[in-house]
Amino acid sequence: MKKQLFLLLVISILSFTDGYSQTTTSKIHGVISDDASTGLFGANVIATHVPTGTVAGTMTLEGGRFTLTNLRVGGPYTITISYVGFQTMEYTDVYLDLGKGFDLNAKMVPDSELLNEVVITGGKNSTFNNDRTGAETSVGQRELTTLPSISRSASDFYRLEPTSSGGSFGGRNDQFNNFSLDGSIFNNPFGLDAATPGGQSSAQPVSLDAIEQIQVSTAPYDVTQAGFTGAAVNAVTKSGTNEFHGTAFAYYRNQDLTGSKVGGEDIFVPKLDQTQFGASIGGPIVKNKLFFFANFESDDRTDLGSNFIASRPSVTGSNVSNVLASDLDNVSSLLSGIGYETGAYENYLHNTKSTKGIFKLDWNINQNHRLALIYNYLDAYKDNTAHPNAIAPRGPDLNILQFENSGYRINNKIQSYLAELNSNFGEKFTNKLQIGYTHFDDFRDPFSAPAPVINIHDGAGSPYIVAGHEPFSVNNKLDQQVFQVTNNLNVYLGDHTLTLGTSYEKFMFDNSFNLVAYGFGIFGSYPSVAAFGAAVGDGTVSNDIAAAQATYDAGNWALAETNVGQWSVYGQDEWNMSDDFKLTYGLRIDKPLYFNTSTKILNSIASAYWYDETIPYFDGDGNATTLSSSKLPSSDALFSPRVGFNWDVLGNSSLQFRGGTGIFTGRLPFVWIGNQVANVNADFYTSTADNFKFPQVWKTSFGADYKFEDGLVATADFSYSKDINGMMVRNYSLNKPTGVLDGGADTRAIYLSSDRNGINQPWGQPINSYIFTNTDKGHQFNMSYKLQKRWDNNLNASIAYNYLVSKDANSIEAEITSDAYDRNPTIGNVNIPNESNSLYGDKHRIVGAASKNWTYGQSDKWNTTISAFYEYAQGGRFSYTYSGDINNDGSSLNDLIYIPTSSEVTAMNFSGGASQASAFESFIQQDDYLSANRGSYMEKYAALSPWRGRWDVKFLQDLKLNVGNDKTNHIQFSIDVLNLGNLLNSDWGVVQYPTNRQPIAVSVDPVTKVPTYSFNESQTRTFTNDFSLLSRWQMQFGLRYIF
Repeated sequence: MKKQLFLLLVISILSFTDGYSQTTTSKIHGVISDDASTGLFGANVIATHVPTGTVAGTMTLEGGRFTLTNLRVGGPYTITISYVGFQTMEYTDVYLDLGKGFDLNAKMVPDSELLNEVVITGGKNSTFNNDRTGAETSVGQRELTTLPSISRSASDFYRLEPTSSGGSFGGRNDQFNNFSLDGSIFNNPFGLDAATPGGQSSAQPVSLDAIEQIQVSTAPYDVTQAGFTGAAVNAVTKSGTNEFHGTAFAYYRNQDLTGSKVGGEDIFVPKLDQTQFGASIGGPIVKNKLFFFANFESDDRTDLGSNFIASRPSVTGSNVSNVLASDLDNVSSLLSGIGYETGAYENYLHNTKSTKGIFKLDWNINQNHRLALIYNYLDAYKDNTAHPNAIAPRGPDLNILQFENSGYRINNKIQSYLAELNSNFGEKFTNKLQIGYTHFDDFRDPFSAPAPVINIHDGAGSPYIVAGHEPFSVNNKLDQQVFQVTNNLNVYLGDHTLTLGTSYEKFMFDNSFNLVAYGFGIFGSYPSVAAFGAAVGDGTVSNDIAAAQATYDAGNWALAETNVGQWSVYGQDEWNMSDDFKLTYGLRIDKPLYFNTSTKILNSIASAYWYDETIPYFDGDGNATTLSSSKLPSSDALFSPRVGFNWDVLGNSSLQFRGGTGIFTGRLPFVWIGNQVANVNADFYTSTADNFKFPQVWKTSFGADYKFEDGLVATADFSYSKDINGMMVRNYSLNKPTGVLDGGADTRAIYLSSDRNGINQPWGQPINSYIFTNTDKGHQFNMSYKLQKRWDNNLNASIAYNYLVSKDANSIEAEITSDAYDRNPTIGNVNIPNESNSLYGDKHRIVGAASKNWTYGQSDKWNTTISAFYEYAQGGRFSYTYSGDINNDGSSLNDLIYIPTSSEVTAMNFSGGASQASAFESFIQQDDYLSANRGSYMEKYAALSPWRGRWDVKFLQDLKLNVGNDKTNHIQFSIDVLNLGNLLNSDWGVVQYPTNRQPIAVSVDPVTKVPTYSFNESQTRTFTNDFSLLSRWQMQFGLRYIF
């Protein structure tokens, strides 16, 4: 025993070096006892994976307890239990779920008795297992193959998690999730536009046909799972077996298979053509020893670039914008006259294409060691319009249109390699080693020739027409490399299972981003089409285009290199305090690493045109401070203790209590650190505050599961999360506001010139300095209920409800630090963190799924499956802010409006006089939130969009073909219908969104501080029907051959 403890100590020391491990396998555990319920020491337990012949075995320890770890998910498995003096027992048709243990408690029968049945309890329902502590959702082959999906995206199955909303889980930013594939980090680590790889090009990085299982965990109190403060989404890929199996498939749809009416209105049906095809095959190279699996898929799609058309006399429809075709034609003609072509502003096409594949080898080296080697690639692109809202709104929407050549093509290329070695060392030690490398190559191809960004307003202060170059696509290239090593050692000591682990991650980014290379037009605008015409006439625009071309010809592009990482160590004890109660407790330590990033910042400083560490700034509390770009965020270790429990209350797997509490440390989009490397000039300064730390959240949850006698399973989960290191961007050029607006009833605090640091741009405007800081303001509460049942007649159904309260200080929907500041609606001191409604999640969400299967015909040759997914939710939070900088804080996007009473409206100073005042009054009266909160300021994200609902349905028809040698293949025909309700009634399934989140413009006299307002009198309603594919039914046909 002393030798074992000494060895354990040595391994602990060696292992204590770092880690992020995500679940890729499963396990079988339990207690083997004699006929008197006494645990048997030394019983043999052997699990055989029938499809591959892979064998795993162990002997029971003190108390009869055993654990078989690092087992392949799926099955079936056959488990054999033997012990001298007792009859051998066999348990068949066992299937294992990702990240969940299979509980097997067997009572042996003496040789002297006749063996009538195997006496085993537990394990058949994955809801009931003693590894489960927090809330989680598992998606297996049944869901992946039968539930409706047109995009063939894994995200179509994440939505089965009750707390999900889009990519958000539990009301947290989707950038704070951790996605892993076969245990390898599979996020978009730099965090541009999308949280997942390929998301920028709307590509799915892995084919659904390659995925075996998916698991979504919002609070796993297992310290080996980390890298998130939202949710951990783990997926594992398929493997080959001892028999050759495969499939070939094709899916097709076009605009004729989409709805043409929304909310009773006939709409223009935009062009759509999409073809998806692919194949997969797996089988043995050496039976029982070496296996392969390969998959390939292609997706080719053409869409209309913009669903909106310009306004013309007598042209009506829900997709007709307020932008006049005559104005667009005028702008295009003016630019064409000086040699710049804008392209079309309507009816132009965009293409999206991706190819992806995976190749996997599984090698049973021997009974104690298994090796998996995985290669994955993606090559994708997508045509896009200019970014709809970064720094300024651009549409295209009801109020803004842009030209075709203001868009760009985004290219995503990924190469990923992973090796995983699972090893057993005797009866008491197992180990899992993972080594991975992923290369991301992302770059943009702009449609425009070199030219400035051209923003044209409507004459009343609101964005109207966008032309010129896409603002974020000037030689925009990003090269990302991710390297990771993770090792987990398990030690079995009777009732205790110890895990000691370490992991090392390194992220290397080379980013060329040239925001103002073609001028500063992105920050400015022409007040009207007439003003733009004058600028063309006096040569201003021609000179700007010539300057952009000269910059392009010179080719001196920016390059910011950022190298970051994490090194983590962790230890954990899973203590089976009794057969019915399990306690899991552990500690994780994560240390941020910045490698040579400070040197890279010094390189940026060396080439800067205006870097000055003596400039005075103000921290979030208004105290004088200075800033240094070379000072990186804190690299202090972050501690994450966790404890979880699982209690089988009645001892028969019918009532289960579970829960836990602990701290979770996540990553952040590393573009926020990259901004510090790149943006060192004082005129657009971005950095991080002293002692800025990676995100951390404290989570606590309690759950209960109950299985009724008829098999119905009821689940309830309650969870609370509190930010420890939340994120907020502040403007360190601002002190506390000391001015007061002379706006009648609106007497908000405003910033005077004396409230700034006194440093101005070369053209006279004051500078703004955007600093990422931490805050502990923010929390989420989720309350979920779920019912699920499987009937003997192949009917399966589930329904769940989630209630969410989500608060934060800054809902960051941006990769540019200044955008994170500009898009944070506020009032008063903009640098004070105020805990208020978060942008993320649905307040109410009802979600469910159902499927029914019929087998019929001679020799059961026909099989029909009908399945459905349904969702009803209310979320879509939004705020009303002024179009204009009413408080003089440097942002024209973030000032929450004051909601005047009827008498106060008449006292407001409108640029258009009484008619605008009357139109604004009518707008307030028809708006539920505004009319109920008159005489007060708008609360951040307090308004809710209307309820949305949808039913998606899938029909599968299989024909079984006898191909000899007792083997059968299948031909499968499928129909996927999304938003079936809209097919039945155009009023059903319609999504509505706010027509204008900045309904009123404002300017303030710099001397008198009196505001003047402008209201577009055409605004008459809060919400507009979304006539895109979100609201219209869609249908897709598929054909598949399975062998």
